[in-house]
Order: sequence, then C-alpha cells, then structure tokens
Amino acid sequence: MHLTILHVSQPVDGGVARVVTDLVRGQRAAGHRVLVACPPGGRLGPEAVAAGAESLDWPARRSPGPSVTAETARLRRLVQQVAPDLVHLHSAKAGLAGRLAVRGRLPTVFQPHAWSFAAATGSLATASIRWERYATRWASSVLCVSEQEQLDGEAVGVEAAFTVVPNGVDLAHYAPAERRAARLSLGLDLSEPLAVCVGRLCRQKGQDLLLAAWPAVLRRVPTARLALVGGGPDAQALAAQARALPEPYRVRLTGDVPDPRPWLAAADLVVLPSRWEGMALAPLEAMAMARPVLLADVPGAREQLPPAQREGGLIPVNDPAALTNALAAALSEPLDCAQRGVAARGWVTGRHDIRTVVARVSELYQKSIIAGQSTPRVPARI
Repeated sequence: MHLTILHVSQPVDGGVARVVTDLVRGQRAAGHRVLVACPPGGRLGPEAVAAGAESLDWPARRSPGPSVTAETARLRRLVQQVAPDLVHLHSAKAGLAGRLAVRGRLPTVFQPHAWSFAAATGSLATASIRWERYATRWASSVLCVSEQEQLDGEAVGVEAAFTVVPNGVDLAHYAPAERRAARLSLGLDLSEPLAVCVGRLCRQKGQDLLLAAWPAVLRRVPTARLALVGGGPDAQALAAQARALPEPYRVRLTGDVPDPRPWLAAADLVVLPSRWEGMALAPLEAMAMARPVLLADVPGAREQLPPAQREGGLIPVNDPAALTNALAAALSEPLDCAQRGVAARGWVTGRHDIRTVVARVSELYQKSIIAGQSTPRVPARI
C-alpha cells in the first residue's frame, strides 16, 4: 500500500533534520509520496527535496509563544491541501502545532526527539508536562528513540501508545575512513590526540562543559587538541569561552560544516557531554565510522553504547570533573581508542542500521492506518 506521508518538523538542522531526511529517502524508495513541512532556511528543506520529498513552506519559530496560533492555522491548511494518509510530527514545536492542527482526525505519529520538559525548568517544565499528558489523545503513537525516553514520559504521567525505534544511520555513508588522510585534508597534526565534538552549539549539547574541563585535560595530556564541529546559537559565547582559556588552549571551532565525516574520521575520540537527549545521532555516526565515543549518561546514551564500553564511555550529566578524567584517560591511550572504535562499528552495524529503522517506522504507519484508529483511547490527565 503506497501512502501519502506528511512530515512536519521544527527544527530544520541537526540530528532531527537528518532523521527526517533518512526517513524520506527510505520511504521514497518504497514508493510512497512524501512531503515535508518545515520553516525555510536550514538544511532540512533542501536535503529532503534531494531525497525525493515535496517541500512545503511552514514558517514556525523554534520556541512556543504567541506565534503558535498562526503556525497552527497555517499547518491546518497545509494538511487540508495535502490530504495525507498519515502525519508524522518531529520534536516539540511541530508536536505542539501539529496536534492542535490535526486533533486526531488523521493517524498522527509524534516523535519527541527528547521531551520538551527535559529542557525546561520551573513553571515552563510543569506546563510542558501538562501539555504532553493532554495532547497524547491526539497521537496514534508516540515514537521514542530510546527506552529511557519512553520511561521518562511515563514517569511524568504521559499515557500513550508508545513505540520505541532506536535511531539509525546509513552504514554505507558513515563507513570507516582512514585517519591519516582525514587529518591531512583538515591540516591537522598526524600524531596529536584529537577529541571531536559534533553537534549544534547550544546548551543542550554541553560544549560549555567541555571547554570548562579542557585546561585540566591539557595538564594531563599536553599535546591533545579539541575540535567543536557545528554551528548554533551559542557559537559566539563558546568562541569567547575558548579564547579565555589559558594559552595554548588548543581548541578549534570549525563552524557549521556541510559534512562532519572528515572530522569524525580524524578523531581519536568523539565526545558529547549533553544535558538531555532522546538518543543523539552524532555518536551513532561516529561509531559507524569506527570511532569510540564518550557520552553524558542522558536518555539513549547507555542504550546506544556497546555493553562492554558503558563503564568507561559514560559520565554523569553536568560533571566537568568526571568529563576531565574520562577525556584525559581516553586521549592518553590512542591504541585503546582505536580498538574500541572497531568494536563500536560492529555494535552499530548490528543494531542501528537506518534500513531497519525505516522498516519499523513503516510497520508503525501501517498499523495506525489499518487499525482505522486516529487516536488511542487514553484518559486525559492535566
């Protein structure tokens, strides 16, 4: 059965955009008509079109606010024009406007990509939890990318038809590459230990914690280098933080790059000290390229690491001292890093192939449509 699938997404960059694009590519290969509604600018629109989607202009701010009413109305009109068989909403803002626009009249999959209340504090966190409890009535399924993400939703009283499908990567695209060639192409020293952080420059990803830990790392591994790969709202603040480090601070901020693979290939270690996640995509891409990772123990991190690497590959959230110790220990042992990278590639190959993700999401769509139910019957908890 060929479907008309409408993906709605805000944000338009980072891991969410890559997840949407990968789904588009797999769904188009299966013969479905796929449309992507998203704000202009960013990578998602052009990359989704390149993957075979039809692009719909949906201006929307990233954060909730007075603009939600107009954003919801615009999205409602788009849904009426397209008449999709199913709507797939990605991340908190699309989940907010999309569920208000559709209200369960069509099969609707909501994928948080990390819960909105995980990023909030105080009254905003309370309001986010109340909204998620209420809005679950308008989703055929809540698609989580890790078991912990589901557990976190259940812990605050979200009663939904949950489905867990871990994130995946294109194993052919993110294939192991020769470290020496990558370093030469980037103008990097061939022998210096290199830690790389790939991700949007923002509070969520914790690059500020990494910079805070870096001077202590250098005292233990003086030749080490750090690269922050990506752009984002905190780019200027992080650049200033790096410049304020004692000389020589040996940190490079690359800005946004069209392809992170050369940096992943050049790394001895890929590090992501996030404050919250659902299941970050960059670590999976790194492991697919046979690079070991060091992660904060946020939702999804433990599940995406090989069991034998969880003890040394996970650190407590928001803990610069633990980050310092783990970074210094790893960068002091490049041969061990290389061995862990090979094992990580095998783990990702067996558990995080994007083809498996596309197939499982397709099964979820078919179940929602064939069952003839647009929403689960769950009690409303406010």
